[in-house]
Amino acid sequence: MSARIPVGVIGAGSLGYHHIRILKDLPDVEFRGFHDADPARAAAVASELGVRAHNSADSIIGECEALTIVVPTPAHYQVAKVALERKKHLLIEKPITTTLAEADELLAIGRKSGVLIQTGHVERFNRAILAALPYVTAPRFIESDRLAPFNPRGSDVAVVLDLMIHDIDLVRTLVGAHISDLVAVGVPVLTPMVDIANARLAFEGGAVANITASRVSRERMRKLRLFQPSGYLSLDLAAGNGEFYRMRPGFDLAMQAKGPVALEAFVERISLEGPDEQPLQLELRSFVDAVRGNRPVAVTGEDGREALAIALRIVTEIEKGLPGVARASGPARG
Repeated sequence: MSARIPVGVIGAGSLGYHHIRILKDLPDVEFRGFHDADPARAAAVASELGVRAHNSADSIIGECEALTIVVPTPAHYQVAKVALERKKHLLIEKPITTTLAEADELLAIGRKSGVLIQTGHVERFNRAILAALPYVTAPRFIESDRLAPFNPRGSDVAVVLDLMIHDIDLVRTLVGAHISDLVAVGVPVLTPMVDIANARLAFEGGAVANITASRVSRERMRKLRLFQPSGYLSLDLAAGNGEFYRMRPGFDLAMQAKGPVALEAFVERISLEGPDEQPLQLELRSFVDAVRGNRPVAVTGEDGREALAIALRIVTEIEKGLPGVARASGPARG
């Protein structure tokens, strides 16, 4: 492997644009360009960012050792399969595929080819999450809200696969246990798919997570609250910061019986601030480091497959209460 890894991007939409923008300037990357199926879009991005646009996916795959796949979700499987069969390391944006059968096949090809697959769950690199991790110890209840105004991008699948899957991956990672049961509700509002959904996930060991995702809200919100024996964490994922509240060491609760005590006297507030870098930049750097063998894959293909499996269970649960409504997940599932 060369000192600088030849890397490319397939897909130059709104997110793919930022993959290109960041990767072309990473020091360990020899950026070989990108491909997008829309010639007009490809020409515009190439001109604006000063990078090469390839005329075909085959061309960019042939020049790279590693690629990021940022095409629309229904195309993940086919594009990634071709690249994996040619033994290219991949970062595949979330959700990894639209069906479990597709995900399983990609993972099998990756193992056979001896290449890495990373899933693009960028919220793992959110500044608030990174700052909170040292304080997360056996959360018992998690509440998550992810609300956004309507955007046609991503509306070809249910909001569960578009937005909620971020938080499915986060709570699964933070709790560190398998899901034993779930209940979910949701409704379509502006599209034939489910546009707002709520899921309550019960984990082995007793932890519970309540997750709400909407793409029909007037305002944006990305907040996560964790309750655990050691204290309470409130995280603002949009701002990239948060707070941790815990009992002050050595405080004698018997003092409260003698009269009113100010909250500050027995509760300590710790401000949480993560690294001053873009989450996507941290994610892409982690992928390059993993390809170079300098660190493990941060979010494995198996992690992406597990998040997808939970998301599809949620979609199935929602569809039970929506007779006569188009399948909320979009393409056929495995």
